[in-house]
Order: sequence, then C-alpha cells, then structure tokens
Amino acid sequence: MFETIQYELEDGIAWITLNRPDKLNAFVAQMNREVKEALRKASKDDNARCIVIKGAGRAFCSGQDLSEVDENMDHGQVLRDHYGPMVLEIKKSEKPIIAAVNGVAAGAGFSLALACDFRLMSEKASYINAFIHVGLIPDSGNLYYLSQLVGTAKAAEISILGEKVTAMQALDLGLATKVIPQEDFDAEIAAFAKRIAMLPTKAIGLIKRGLNEAQTLPFETFLQREAEGQRIAGLTADHREGVEAFKSKRTPEFIGK
Repeated sequence: MFETIQYELEDGIAWITLNRPDKLNAFVAQMNREVKEALRKASKDDNARCIVIKGAGRAFCSGQDLSEVDENMDHGQVLRDHYGPMVLEIKKSEKPIIAAVNGVAAGAGFSLALACDFRLMSEKASYINAFIHVGLIPDSGNLYYLSQLVGTAKAAEISILGEKVTAMQALDLGLATKVIPQEDFDAEIAAFAKRIAMLPTKAIGLIKRGLNEAQTLPFETFLQREAEGQRIAGLTADHREGVEAFKSKRTPEFIGK
C-alpha cells in the first residue's frame, strides 16, 4: 500500500516508519502524502490506541529532499499542498502520537517531531532548524510549536542561529519527553507506547481537543467546552471502569471506549 513508509498495527499501537534510510528519510511529496494517509488511517481505527512515528536506519528525518528542489519551485505552494496537510493531520488526530527520534531530525523532520504529543529521543539524536542554512524560514508548523514549547526568545535563537540541539539540551528545553540510551531505544519506545495505549483513549482525545481550544477560545467559552468534554468522558466505559477499579482497590483495565 505504501512505498516511502511502513505501516503496522500491533497490540493497539500503529507504527509509522519513515522508510527512505539511504536518504536519511528525507521528505518527498509522496512521503508527505503517505504519512498523512497513515495518520488518517490510524486516527479512524478504533483498534489503534496510540501512534508512533519513527525513522528507518540512522536518522529520524533530515527534512526536505533537496534533490527535488529547483529554482522554479513555489515553496509556498509545496507547503499548502504537502506539508501543511500532513502536520494538520497530526493536530486533528485525537490519538496520542509519539515521535521516536532515533537520530537527526532536521528541517521539516524537526517540525514533524514538534507536532507530536511526545518526543522520545535517543541519546545520540539531535534537532536542527536547518532552514536558515538554505535561506528559508522554518515551516510545517515549526515556529507555532517551537515558540509554545520554549518561548519566543529561545525559538528565535534556535531558528536564526540554526545550531544543533543535542538530546540532553532538548530535554532541558522541554523539547524531549525522555532521552534513552541507544542500546535500549527500541525496547523503551515499545514500552512507552504500550503504556500510553493502555490509558483511556477517549479521555486522551478530549484532553488534546481541550489543549487546542485553550489556545484560541475566550475563557468563558472554554469552560463551556470543558463541561461538554467532561460530559462525554463521563459516559465512557473507561470512566465506569476507572471508578469501579478505584472502589475495588485494583488496577483499572481500560479498553479505549
């Protein structure tokens, strides 16, 4: 079905692997489309309770494949047609999404990681806002997420200087959920994803919805949306299970419904 990525659903986890390792998983238009399609597929699948995006080989994603760039390219149209729809699919998804950053995440690869809910990094991984080195601005939602995570001043520094951000620096800045030793990376990613997949999926979706709305809605309107979200959460089987487990002094077994 896919040519530039791999997609696998296993034990409630949808694994999306960027699969152009010889090009450090650099984006081409087809990869943008396939990532978007895979995200949409996982988001609509009730059996997928968590999504992991990772890179094949030694990189997460090195950004745009520059061999596809020519002087006649309309970069704005490329964003409207390919990158914008891809990162919008992440923002729209109510499934928890993990970026498993095993190596360099540069340019739009950095943007892809920023758009996810969690960023787990190998100790050897790094970020770089490489756009400045080719005379472009950060795109694919990069400045939107980066400024929220680290503040305007630090976002400007990372973007204008274009220097590498190591995994430990990313952890200190709040750009990494966790830094993992290289030899333990695959096992710890799987364990973290399994942990997330065992949580009440509907509640996670409502939390993500609330976080998005909190950025734009007046407070009184937000409180109304919050109340509606809690009404929906209160009707789920997972809420009932959580209450019964609490009363019975046992660990809840959520089913994502």
